[in-house]
Amino acid sequence: MSQLRQACLWESITPPSVTAQTLVGEQRADVCVIGGGITGLSAALHLLEQGRSVVLLEAHGIGHGGSGRNVGLVNAGTWIRPDDVEATLGREQGSRLNAALGEAPAQVFALIERLGIDCQAQHKGTLHMAHNATGIADLQARHSQWSRRGAPVELLTGARCQEYCGTEKIAAALLDHRAGTLNPMAYTQGLAGAVVRLGGKVFQHSPVQQLIKTDGGWQVQTADGQVQAQQVVISTGAYTEGDWSALRTQFFRGYYYQVASKPLHGAAAEAVLPHGQGSWDTRTVLSSIRRDDQGRLLLGSLGRVDNKPAWFVRRWADRIQRHYFPALGKVEWEQHWTGCIDFTPDHLMRLFEPAPGLVSVTGYNGRGNTTGTVVGRALAEFLLCGEAERLPIAFSAAKPVSTPSLRTAFYESGFSLYHAGQCLRVVL
Repeated sequence: MSQLRQACLWESITPPSVTAQTLVGEQRADVCVIGGGITGLSAALHLLEQGRSVVLLEAHGIGHGGSGRNVGLVNAGTWIRPDDVEATLGREQGSRLNAALGEAPAQVFALIERLGIDCQAQHKGTLHMAHNATGIADLQARHSQWSRRGAPVELLTGARCQEYCGTEKIAAALLDHRAGTLNPMAYTQGLAGAVVRLGGKVFQHSPVQQLIKTDGGWQVQTADGQVQAQQVVISTGAYTEGDWSALRTQFFRGYYYQVASKPLHGAAAEAVLPHGQGSWDTRTVLSSIRRDDQGRLLLGSLGRVDNKPAWFVRRWADRIQRHYFPALGKVEWEQHWTGCIDFTPDHLMRLFEPAPGLVSVTGYNGRGNTTGTVVGRALAEFLLCGEAERLPIAFSAAKPVSTPSLRTAFYESGFSLYHAGQCLRVVL
């Protein structure tokens, strides 16, 4: 049996695009971006293209957080249904957000093409797979609601559904032609490379320790240096650290893990998602399923396994694989990793403007590849023109999430129990 090691696949196969430098001394810029993920890099890129000078600070390495560790789905919309978005935000605001995020995959793929980013991008759609009758009803509602808005979504059933999913265990699947897949770390690294080529300064392993308002704007301090900037973008998401930012009170942290096999070959492997879509099922504690460009099978779910033994991870992956794709036989699992998600109680993101010249965002709820790209660009445009009406969602008043640590612990306990039940073949 091969060794199952704890390491992020995307990081293992993606070389860094920029030289790692730590901030030492003083830098000056029009804008300081805090956070080297997709949102911060998108904001930096679009500010630089409009002639602004930018310094970006990352506490770890580029793509260290959710941007480089996620499933790699390029999804349209939010986690919840579009009608529910409008019910929560109101018709005008909800419609604006649905439109912006419905078009988000197109923006991602256009940016990849324009910048020439090699990130194994596949613009072939995604499959939301119904695991039971309740799941079918949910997909029927989503299909109806997105179709009303003119989105190219297709509800697959019968033989066509089984062909696309590659399993007989799924009775219906929602094929969203807007969406697709990519290597998220390679996408993030590609954005970082573009930022540096445009003259942006990127400093890694430079965690912010203090943010101070000055007469001329803002002073951003790290252990060994500081940035003087007129404006600041905070885009640290679920990986927000330290007491210098109140952003960490605006979400509760959740976890998501993935397990990757060795590259699979042969007819049985080629029958799994044969048309190149990424997928996830309708279970409350969902399973995500996709393949990469080397033929690896990647399974994932809510929760964490960085604190669990290898036998537990292997047994869970075997259970999911044998349920959906028994023809694969014995699969050798090679890597597993866990990432963090910034959840909000209503599953909708938050934009903040705590003070003039300071903007921040959180609450992507697991949809960072597309949302981060769109929001980063929107925040850049706001800083350039000051028109809040052009943002995908209005600024929110800061309202701390109640008992975030307890919420995290409660959900994680539930996920762990569910996965233990899957390993013991009590539930699936």
